[in-house]
Amino acid sequence: MSEAEYLEHTIAAVVEFSGVGLHSGAPVSMRLLPAPAGSGIVFRRTDLDNFEIAATSRNVAKVSYATSLMRKGVLIQTTEHLLSALIGMGVDNVIVELDNLELPILDGSAIPYVDAFRNTGLKTQRRRREYIRILKDVEVREGDKFIGVYPGDGYSISYKIDFPQPIGKHGFEVDLAARTYGVEIAPARTFGFKEDEQKLRDMGLIRGVSESSAIILDREGVRNGPLRFDDEFVRHKVLDLIGDLALAGHQILGRVVAERAGHAMHTALVSRLMRDRSAWSLTTLAATQREPLARRSASLAVV
Repeated sequence: MSEAEYLEHTIAAVVEFSGVGLHSGAPVSMRLLPAPAGSGIVFRRTDLDNFEIAATSRNVAKVSYATSLMRKGVLIQTTEHLLSALIGMGVDNVIVELDNLELPILDGSAIPYVDAFRNTGLKTQRRRREYIRILKDVEVREGDKFIGVYPGDGYSISYKIDFPQPIGKHGFEVDLAARTYGVEIAPARTFGFKEDEQKLRDMGLIRGVSESSAIILDREGVRNGPLRFDDEFVRHKVLDLIGDLALAGHQILGRVVAERAGHAMHTALVSRLMRDRSAWSLTTLAATQREPLARRSASLAVV
């Protein structure tokens, strides 16, 4: 890898998106703007006098079916897909302007963002990227659900899911150092069961969902196929996890393992990690410091 890989990056030009929020159903226009080195990822509500909320763990709101940020009562909902794409494609600094409370769901994946970054290009900045190097194990457990982060080279993720049929059990492993995010993770879409629709709508959720923005399942299988991957469901969980861990404020150098976790546990891990200052350190890298990692991602059969 070249030295430029270890410098910060922003987008080379303004990128625009529009659509509706997955849960609010509200129309929203969004612009991504290049940002100075060292500024990180900052959301800006243009409908509220350009009020800004940094994408960091201290601004995480109550998390359930999506990951939201809040500061001084101002909310930004469903941030995980964009944050995932930014981390996955190596974008460190960007301003995200939107004129409503929730990001557009688009097609339910991160590929629209990845395609936009590829078309626009990235700009290398004159500042070394800082990484969070994991120094000791940090874990969160809740019954049979689990997530942990451990010391290790690269940024590897192992995720297992266990849903009712027709999904069942699946597992997936990926190392983001392999730079295959755009191919192996970004296209995986969010998903839900048709039988849960009314309950979720009664809770004020999924008001913007459609068959063009999510995989819809019933007892017989996928209603709006085909799937983009045989294991698209677990790949999307990895996508969500990458986005949620972006709230640590930096890319991670370590190994993450999750079983049957979700947004609440993902962000709980970030919070626990950030509180334990002995568990991590900030570091920079140079090409001579880091040998190429194994360039592989594998889908694992879990029985």
